[in-house]
Amino acid sequence: MTRVFLIHALRESVQPINTAFDAHWPEADRANLLDDSLSADRARDGELTDAMIDRFLILGRYARDAGADAILFTCSAFGPAIDAVAADLAPMPVHKPNSAMIDAALAHGGRIGLMASFAPTLQSMLPEFPDTTQIVTRHCAGALEALAAGNAAEHDRIAAAAAAESFGDCTLVALAQFSLARAARAVGEATGLPVLTTTECAVLALRKQVEG
Repeated sequence: MTRVFLIHALRESVQPINTAFDAHWPEADRANLLDDSLSADRARDGELTDAMIDRFLILGRYARDAGADAILFTCSAFGPAIDAVAADLAPMPVHKPNSAMIDAALAHGGRIGLMASFAPTLQSMLPEFPDTTQIVTRHCAGALEALAAGNAAEHDRIAAAAAAESFGDCTLVALAQFSLARAARAVGEATGLPVLTTTECAVLALRKQVEG
C-alpha cells in the first residue's frame, strides 16, 4: 500500500484533501502533518524566507524517514519551498498542491479566474502560469476567517459573491486553495462557469504518477 504524507500549513486544508482521497484514491495509506504556524509566519513575513524553506526541508525529511512513498503539500503559498523539498528528496514524488490544477486550467484555455482566500497564495501561484496566460485574480477577503470560525456557509457565500463580481469575462474559475474546494458548487452556481479545485486535480495527478 502506498503511504502518502499530506503536509498542511492551514488546518482548514485537512478535511478537503482527505475527502478528495476518499473519492479518488481511498486505497492510499494517508498520514497528515499539520503546522499552522507556517501560514501565520508566511503572512507575517510577507515573503518566503530562507528560514521558512529550511522548515519545509525538515518536514519533508521527517515524512521520508517515517516511510513516505510520496508527499503532497496542501498550501499553495509556498511554491519555492516545496520545490526545494522535491529536489532534496528526489526521486520521491513530491507534489505542489496547485500544479495539476494549473495544467488543467491551461489545457482548458481562455481567460482564467483565479481565486484565493489566503492572499499570499496569489503571490506564490502567479509566476507558475506562462506569461501569456489571460488571468484575473481575486482575493476573497473574509472567507478563510469565516471558515476558521466554523461558519462554512458564510465562507461559501463570500467566495461565490467574489467570483460573480470579478469573473464575468472569464471562461473558467480555478480555486487556488484546498480550503476553498468546498465552495466549488456555490461558485459554479454564481458564475455559470466550470470550476476547478486543487484537491481533485492533485489527488488524480499524484495517483497517476505513483501507480502509472
